[in-house]
Amino acid sequence: MSRRLPSTPPNLPGFEFVRVLGSGGFADVFLYEQNMPRRLVAVKVLLAGVVNDDTRQMFQAEANLMAQLSSHPSILTVYQASVAADGRPYLVMEYCSATIGQRYRATQLPIAEVLSIGVRVSSAVETAHQQGVLHRDIKPSNILTTAFGHPVLSDFGIAATLGQVESSDTVGLSIPWSAPEVLHDEVSGTVASEVWSLGATVYSLLAGRSPFEITGGDNGTAALMARIAKAKVPPTGRDDVPPNLEAVLARAMSRDPGARQASALEFIRDLQSVEAELGLPQTPIEVVVDDWALVTTIDDDERTRVSTAPSVSLRGSARRRRGPAAARTHAGSIATQSRQRETGSTSSSGVTQRVPRLAWGVSIVAVLLLALSGAGVWAVVQGTRSIPVVSNVQGTADGTTVTFTWADPGLQTGDVYIVSIDGTPSPVQRDGTYSLEVLDRERVCASVVVSRDGKAGQASAERCVDVEGSG
Repeated sequence: MSRRLPSTPPNLPGFEFVRVLGSGGFADVFLYEQNMPRRLVAVKVLLAGVVNDDTRQMFQAEANLMAQLSSHPSILTVYQASVAADGRPYLVMEYCSATIGQRYRATQLPIAEVLSIGVRVSSAVETAHQQGVLHRDIKPSNILTTAFGHPVLSDFGIAATLGQVESSDTVGLSIPWSAPEVLHDEVSGTVASEVWSLGATVYSLLAGRSPFEITGGDNGTAALMARIAKAKVPPTGRDDVPPNLEAVLARAMSRDPGARQASALEFIRDLQSVEAELGLPQTPIEVVVDDWALVTTIDDDERTRVSTAPSVSLRGSARRRRGPAAARTHAGSIATQSRQRETGSTSSSGVTQRVPRLAWGVSIVAVLLLALSGAGVWAVVQGTRSIPVVSNVQGTADGTTVTFTWADPGLQTGDVYIVSIDGTPSPVQRDGTYSLEVLDRERVCASVVVSRDGKAGQASAERCVDVEGSG
């Protein structure tokens, strides 16, 4: 079936049409130049033939969702939304010159880049989930690249609110990146199905093909759905992909939703663990959390909260405008100014007299920090949490099976263990037991380290076990 021709670009006041960018089932995307401020923008225009109450509502929902989420550094920015003179709704969005979908099939992407993209896009998905929103169409072609090379997630056109998906109508989906339960209409979308799509997307970027696609084979709809239903994830076929990463992706695409990572955030941590294993720079998590302040002092005079930085790197890229954390800080500043007006703490010229009080506040903080330093918790003030250290690792051998065990040192939600056997890290795990079959060595040594948010703590003392009957 031939592709349709794009629709006529609408006449938009303040914008000049440049060229067609792409066409979809419900909309066309055009490149315009905005006159004030002068910049190139992508304009998504709903097709006249599909404009009805349902599609108009869906389009409006997309505009609202993306506007709410686009302060995130890895979500495409929406500048404005309106209706053209010919009655077609449109969105004005950040222009991105390329998609990841245009690259991964043409050239092999480096593992470091794929892991970084995976962490950033998963951060965007986790942020949407925390706002109660499912994307429901996560795939490589919906990951765009900004002029600065930053990946951003786009197209929330079929997004749904968490908790409402069970009663939602049937929507379009992309089969190669859709979970088995979605393809078989068991659900129209859940957090677990989004984790599946994230795993399938990262897999695709590594392999140059979707997970269940067979090069030169039958990749029609029925054949793909049948293979996805079995959920036997084949290897990526790349020699440079470590077994741990293959295992992370296979877990994300488990047939049983309960066997997958419990959230996009947990998937992020697994990817970060692979980065740590490969000695790659840590890609920061871009997810806002509530427990920003580890140590807080209050200046009773100013009533201004003075807090340390968060323990986990959750900041966004510098290329973006102020995110939610900064917005909260700004809100706090406004509240402080309001309190100052209420208490009359301004000079006759209207300028707030802050210098003496600020100096007093700084003195309080300085004294507190000195006290904390004397108490041995200076690291907390610096915004770092102490990662627990595993102690007293025990090892036993039963024939050629060696088992190492250790006590829980005080894990938090999301923490994982990384067991190194003779210096080689094994896949991350969450149990205090690790067993392996040894056939070629007479002695096996293991150490265990706790990884939190992709950062490894101090390794345990190494425990060695002699193996009888091996060799």
